[in-house]
Amino acid sequence: MKRRDLLKISALAGLAAASSHAAADACTGDGTPNQFIPKKPADAKPLENELEKYPKCPYCGMDRKEHHRARMLVQYSDDLVDGVCSIHCLSLSLGLNIDREPKAIFGPDYGSTVEPRPLVAVDNLVYLIGADLKHAMTKRSKHSFASLTTAQEFQAKHGGTLGNFNDALRESYLDMASDAMMIRRNREERRRRAAQKPA
Repeated sequence: MKRRDLLKISALAGLAAASSHAAADACTGDGTPNQFIPKKPADAKPLENELEKYPKCPYCGMDRKEHHRARMLVQYSDDLVDGVCSIHCLSLSLGLNIDREPKAIFGPDYGSTVEPRPLVAVDNLVYLIGADLKHAMTKRSKHSFASLTTAQEFQAKHGGTLGNFNDALRESYLDMASDAMMIRRNREERRRRAAQKPA
């Protein structure tokens, strides 16, 4: 190997070390990069006016009121909150904030007729996974129900399997690669159509 190549590698290694030290300094505390820490102030009562306080999903930018049937909310132990559009984006929040312990996680009661759908603690929800129901940010739906009977009625009409929140979260992680590809394709198609519209 030529001396010039060794110098280049050495310089790159130095830059990488410097940037990793800077990143470590920026991540003091829980080890999570600052850009992923929830941005809103600590909130001890996140369900009060939650759509006004958390109108947009911080991971994809989707409107949570528009997607109220799929939206979720996680309150971490330090009372920082991520209001997200779907279990797909909740999976991102939980993965990126790996050292931040969830205090409470809420999902919508899809079977309710109230608009927006009320949020319920996920421990009290039944999930219908893989039904032929549209869902935000994922091809394979994962809808939550406060009533087992209602979930079973939807299952009889739309298929899918019943499970709990941990089942739905696991399936969200398993679907992440195909869902990310689907989202990229959809967004690229929207950009292409927007570019073709006459000014």
